[in-house]
Amino acid sequence: QVHLVESGGGLVQPGGSLRLSCAASGSIFSVAGMGWYRQAPGKQRDLVATINRAGDRNYSDSVKGRFTISRDNGKNTVYLQMNSLKPEDTAVYYCNARIADYGLESADYWGQGTQVTVSS
Repeated sequence: QVHLVESGGGLVQPGGSLRLSCAASGSIFSVAGMGWYRQAPGKQRDLVATINRAGDRNYSDSVKGRFTISRDNGKNTVYLQMNSLKPEDTAVYYCNARIADYGLESADYWGQGTQVTVSS
């Protein structure tokens, strides 16, 4: 069994910063791509940023220059540093990872989500 546990969400004023973390645990053989998605009320879940095992990054246009994704392969953990936050960044943020278990079966896993609210 594999689990993704997120932390770091909360309430922040516009222009502020937050750092999200997501740790994968369980019967993990290897972790390939990891990423963050977000879903605002009444909207679909959208990609925020992804990072592969080699460290290649991809960002949505709306967060480029403000958010930074990173990972620690030794800890099976992905981070999202969010700076210059705007009210439109308010959403539930979900961690995603492509994980192979010890049976070498790969699957996509999701965290439970963490709320980020940007408001004065």
